[in-house]
Amino acid sequence: MAELLFELLSEEIPARMQARAAAELKALIEDGLKSAELAFSRAEAFATPRRITVVIDGLPIKQPDVKEERKGPQTGAPQRAIDGFLKSLGGLTLDDCEQREIKGKTFYVAVLERRGRATVDVLGDILLDAVTALTWPKSMRWGTQEKRWVRPLHGVLALFDGAVVPLAYGGVDSGRETAGHRFLAPDSFSVDGFSDYEAKLTAAKVMLRPMERRASIFEQAQKLASEVGLSLRADDALLDEVTGLVEWPVVLMGDISPEYTALPDEVLIGSMRGHQKYFSLLNSDGALAAKFIVVANMETPDRGAAVIKGNERVLRARLSDAKFFWDQDRKTSLAARTTHLADIVFHAKLGNIDEKVDRVQALASELAGFIDGADKDRVRSAARLSKADLVTGMVGEFPELQGVMGRYYALHDGEHADVADAIRDHYAPLGPHDACPRAPVSVAVALADKIDTLVGFWTIDEKPTGSKDPYALRRAALGVIRLIVENGLRLPLLAVFERADGKDIASDLLAFFIDRLKVHMKGRAVRHDMIDAVLALGGEDDLVRLLARVDALQAFIGREDGVNLLTAYRRAANILKIEEKKDGRRYDANPEQALFTQDEERALLRALAAVRADSTPALRAERFEDAMSALAGLRAPVDAFFDKVTVNSDDAPVRENRLKLLSQIQSAMGEIADFSKLEG
Repeated sequence: MAELLFELLSEEIPARMQARAAAELKALIEDGLKSAELAFSRAEAFATPRRITVVIDGLPIKQPDVKEERKGPQTGAPQRAIDGFLKSLGGLTLDDCEQREIKGKTFYVAVLERRGRATVDVLGDILLDAVTALTWPKSMRWGTQEKRWVRPLHGVLALFDGAVVPLAYGGVDSGRETAGHRFLAPDSFSVDGFSDYEAKLTAAKVMLRPMERRASIFEQAQKLASEVGLSLRADDALLDEVTGLVEWPVVLMGDISPEYTALPDEVLIGSMRGHQKYFSLLNSDGALAAKFIVVANMETPDRGAAVIKGNERVLRARLSDAKFFWDQDRKTSLAARTTHLADIVFHAKLGNIDEKVDRVQALASELAGFIDGADKDRVRSAARLSKADLVTGMVGEFPELQGVMGRYYALHDGEHADVADAIRDHYAPLGPHDACPRAPVSVAVALADKIDTLVGFWTIDEKPTGSKDPYALRRAALGVIRLIVENGLRLPLLAVFERADGKDIASDLLAFFIDRLKVHMKGRAVRHDMIDAVLALGGEDDLVRLLARVDALQAFIGREDGVNLLTAYRRAANILKIEEKKDGRRYDANPEQALFTQDEERALLRALAAVRADSTPALRAERFEDAMSALAGLRAPVDAFFDKVTVNSDDAPVRENRLKLLSQIQSAMGEIADFSKLEG
């Protein structure tokens, strides 16, 4: 068994593209090997800023030989059939074929043997096809080349069992050479296998394995921080990104100039993280420290002193701009800025931001009535000021701080803390893992903002289609669902949509919400058919009540009584369906007790009456678990009925009466949920 080593060396590959490209290239090569009937024992892929590498172990030296039998026409068949068979054999004659008796008839049978090719001769096409098929979010051509790659290629290393696999891509011929770190060890060197390759790369200041680079960055950063009594601020996303920016991580620590430490933490972190890829550090009390961590891709004779000074200088320039905006923005109140929102278009068909704020303010004020503790005056103030920071210098420079800066400016203006927090929180939750607002004023404004957006885009028929959702409406709907469910809000959604000028689209928008709810509830292991069974009763737009009914139904169906009763329900439904179709009529009337001939019929009717007597007030009081428990009382009489009673009696009136009794099982259970919607 032999090893394949394949590396593509190029200019710097964007960090966000590396891991996906390495995994895809490995998968494409694996697929090619399988198609060529080349088995292997192990495949790994690696990525650095300048290279993507795949190594595959356990490959055979040659393809397996293949023996194939091909059955032809009968002996004595028309010549045209025989000629067609011989043509498919690629030049063989009848003398090369056997005559074999099959089920009493004699047929021509050709035995074809295909010798397996040497693996090294097959690999060139497999690798070339994989490189050509590899997709990039963005790619380019260079020089006079027609082939595309994410960045210009410098080298193609392709070795099988120590020998070069011949191929060419993007004007570069394959070989056994690669190169180390661009600056620390730029000279090329040859390798004869993966072990030699990885060892020589390490010596040439390239850490091939991304997880090793990641661990090295983290450990170095933690060590530097602990030496000065600080801790590293957790940021896995930044750690992953920086891992893709360096081949030989050298972690250094710099200082933040004292004149900038009064800036809000979010401004400091955003400036360092978003633009410079610096890690923030924390004091022992959790406050932001006046130092930062930078990851260099270089070792220097001065142990990074010049690198640190350079990065401190760049950060000072960045923070100088931020401090200017911070000082200037606070000279004008948020309230005074709201008039400028009319200059920002929200959507050509939905007006400007100032008009949206008017709608949000009116809707949030009404929603406050459904939210315990939501002061309407504060809700109106928060809604009015919620978008005002969009016209500040700071948000213009750092758009990711919208809402955050609004909170700081509101507090500076003397607004109530509830108002300030709502300005910050009204965009939340931004995704499934984002924290959901809990403060009453924040919840009211966040709900109003998202519902106004959804109703507006539904009204102008700009709905999500397929995978396209340019206005993030699915995310907005999920945000509304989380705000309602996680805060236990009893909100009549149809009425709310109508109040938000969505009378004509309310039902359609509610259906969209239900689809989003099903997706959201998968995380809680709630089956979508349970939701459908409750929704089928109609008129439900209170998500809290809906989910309470669904939870009770799922718990009931998870018990033995529930499983058996569901089986009985389906049996009754199937009998009714067949007999009603045969008779061309419905049997949904009440049965006549005078026509009962067996005790089991009478017992079942009494049980159905008892279920209704218990479940109806329970449903009215939203005691859904009690209503489900009442259903359990049907199990024994239903089982006895089906065991002892013949529904299709020869006596026509008795048969009709029993079918009516079956319909009452459906009717009684159908008041709680539509059990016909349940799967499995």
